[in-house]
Amino acid sequence: MNSEELLQNLNGDEEGVKKPAKSPLVSLENDLKFYAESMKEVAVEIMVEGISATPIFIAHQHQVSIGELILNHTELHTQWSIQASTLEEFVEKGIIHPNKKEHFLKSYKKPEHYMCILVIVPEGANFVYYPYPTEKK
Repeated sequence: MNSEELLQNLNGDEEGVKKPAKSPLVSLENDLKFYAESMKEVAVEIMVEGISATPIFIAHQHQVSIGELILNHTELHTQWSIQASTLEEFVEKGIIHPNKKEHFLKSYKKPEHYMCILVIVPEGANFVYYPYPTEKK
């Protein structure tokens, strides 16, 4: 191998060299900014209609069998789809164990200010709280 080939490998110009992958959370944050108004409307509707005081959203890039699809990434030309659900459904389906419900509620942030999202990626799932944008006056 000559020095030019070595330098090319060091610079990462060769096709076989992998560049670090971007976190999927970068695209999720972009989509959440785009979706925020719609998601807040759904959360308020869930609470006002007495369905639940604890709305939970599910962000995914595949198919999930919990909640109701409210924002479809293929229709909206985005990266993430969003389902709407509730704490009650999470307990009913065994995602949150009944013994852990109180613990979950202690960490649950005000749904008027934060969206509670179960983010599902191939490596697993985690709850995150993302603030709704503040209204500018």
